[in-house]
Amino acid sequence: MARQKLSSAHRLKRMNAESLSAPQSREQPRAMVDCGWGRLIFAQTFESDADLPEVLRGESAESRDIAFYVRDPQVAIARAPQEVFLDPSLTWRLDLATYRPARRARRGFHVRRLTSRTDAQAINAIYAEHAMVPVPEDYVWSRRDARTVTLLVAEDDQSGELIGTVMGVDHGRAFDDPARGASLWSLAVSARTGHPGVGEALVRRLAELFQTRGAAYMDLSVLHDNAPACALYEKLGFRRINVFTLKRRNVINQPLFIGELPETALNPYARIIVNEARRRGIGIEIIDAEGGIFRLTHGGRSVLCREALSELTSAVALSICDDKRVTRRVVARAGLRLPDALSEDSAMARRAFLAQHGSLVVKPARGEQGKGVAVGLTDPDAVEAAVEAARALCPEVIVETCFTGTDLRLVVIGDEVVAAAIRKPACVTGDGVTPLRALAEAQSRRRASATGGESRIPFDAETDRCIADQGLDWDSIPDSGREVALRRAANLHTGGTIVDVTDRLHPVLRDAALTAARAIGIPVTGIDLMVKDPSQSDYVFIEANERPGLANHEPRPTAERFVDLLFPLTVPATRKDRHDTDA
Repeated sequence: MARQKLSSAHRLKRMNAESLSAPQSREQPRAMVDCGWGRLIFAQTFESDADLPEVLRGESAESRDIAFYVRDPQVAIARAPQEVFLDPSLTWRLDLATYRPARRARRGFHVRRLTSRTDAQAINAIYAEHAMVPVPEDYVWSRRDARTVTLLVAEDDQSGELIGTVMGVDHGRAFDDPARGASLWSLAVSARTGHPGVGEALVRRLAELFQTRGAAYMDLSVLHDNAPACALYEKLGFRRINVFTLKRRNVINQPLFIGELPETALNPYARIIVNEARRRGIGIEIIDAEGGIFRLTHGGRSVLCREALSELTSAVALSICDDKRVTRRVVARAGLRLPDALSEDSAMARRAFLAQHGSLVVKPARGEQGKGVAVGLTDPDAVEAAVEAARALCPEVIVETCFTGTDLRLVVIGDEVVAAAIRKPACVTGDGVTPLRALAEAQSRRRASATGGESRIPFDAETDRCIADQGLDWDSIPDSGREVALRRAANLHTGGTIVDVTDRLHPVLRDAALTAARAIGIPVTGIDLMVKDPSQSDYVFIEANERPGLANHEPRPTAERFVDLLFPLTVPATRKDRHDTDA
């Protein structure tokens, strides 16, 4: 008995299923199409999905590559879990053998091919409205007559303004696809248009174009939570198919793979680390948002942190940093240069020490954020007042010589100086009209706003002394252009600012910071030096901070290196390769 003929729809369904379930022959090249915003990588033309991460590593900095028709995403992700991720999108297919055009045309606009460079500019303007990756104008213009990549635009009949765009890729022309497929990408409609149905008209026109070329189907990928788009595709006859999309972890794709962090009041120093961990797929548990305490977990490893202070810092190292007297002794034995310090605790000794050196620094032996620190003291009474103020914070007080220079902070992470910056004390510039107090209050508000409330100028005895030394009081009106220092110490928490000098750091200063960190035995620290200039070798060691503010040094990769230290297996392979090459 003769076999019954299969219906065309049945044959198409079987052909499509076969094209997704079986890889192309080994002779089939790895197919990729440049779409302007990135490469469209046809995973079904690869012998194994495990090869996809290697190709995705070739993604350029300003683009977004997409690996489509991935059959076994778990295989690819297992190969490079910190570099690629499974895109949270759905794939929809329109069978062109059964597709029927709309019965009536839309009015008020028409769909056409791109015809001018102005069209290319207008397309990017529409992309920008939706935060989509722009396409180089030259790319768009050079492909105006191409058939592998087709660009359509919707134009307002009255104004001539472009109000929508869509891109189509012909798989047959891209790699001689035996399944005769096609796909739709970058559908975007201007938010400024009042015309309904622009998106539908663009989709239909592209489907009809591929239908006339003999394509069997047209696929598209859309985010799973884009309900309006999914409703439109279902209305037009699209159906869901089970294939996957793989992308590379990059800044463009970041919202798709870092997930949502619970609304918590993390300060900038904790948030920068948490955000870097999220980018790598590291689990985060916020223990105490106000205190900046969180736990990071990846695989079987879990690390508790308070900002840049982690369990990798020992209690001994923490105690060395906590007591500045102990810090001085430890780093002095390691050969670092320190300012002379007074060993005797008496007013008479302090008066003699001042007479010998001319200018002193007073600070509590324990403390942070610049509290209780007085710099540049030249009067015996001022020294005694500073000692009493420091003693109110800590019974033990350090009195040492004042090194005239600039405050330099070096961030050491894992035996590497990752960032170096000059810290400048809080100051304001007069305008010849505004009283000093108003200038200072405005500057304090600006610093607080810029740092999430972490930096403010204290209106205390130290600030009073600083402005008095310049012959001013709070009611003074500084001349236009006159810079007035409000603090001597350049602490960021007391309104100081920061200037990056990593690229011009003298090797002696770099070595001093590394030597200090090793002597203390601390993996992450902020080493403070006083220097004449960051490009010169003169310095004295001031202190070591066990919890440096990594956010202060952006865009230096401080958070990246911190997470590298905690979870070395999450370092992207591209950076590992670059490090190996440099080494």
